[in-house]
Amino acid sequence: MKLAICLAFLSVAIVAVMVFQAVRQELNLRVLKSRTVENTEQIKRKEDTIIEVKSKIQAMKSKLVFVNTNIDTLKKKKTEGEQKAEELGKNLQTCIAEKEEFEKKSNGMRESMTTLRADHEQAKKKAEEEIQSLKQQILDRDKAICAFADTSKDEARRLCGL
Repeated sequence: MKLAICLAFLSVAIVAVMVFQAVRQELNLRVLKSRTVENTEQIKRKEDTIIEVKSKIQAMKSKLVFVNTNIDTLKKKKTEGEQKAEELGKNLQTCIAEKEEFEKKSNGMRESMTTLRADHEQAKKKAEEEIQSLKQQILDRDKAICAFADTSKDEARRLCGL
């Protein structure tokens, strides 16, 4: 009987230990289940955050494409502007060269005109001197003719101014 009591006591102790282990495992399972649920919720939140970030990245990429096309357009405009500025600079240099050439020609023409005027004035003075000389010669000839002319005739008096 002692053995039966001992066995019964030992059986009750083993059952109590097993019940204690079962309760402990059940509590551990509940804790693990609650952790799993929390982790699942955290994972869902993180996935939602990742999806949101991906959508923001996609929006930024589309904006970046737009900005890149604008940059390309602005670069083309800048290049065109530089080319136009270069062309205008060349045109300006051409115009300046043409202006200088025109001014040289104009100055040459002015000098030629001044020289021509001076030559003309000189020729005019010379011609006037020759005219005066010829007039004087004609007057001297007329006087010489009048000296020999017959003053009794009417025509001779008219020519000689008598």
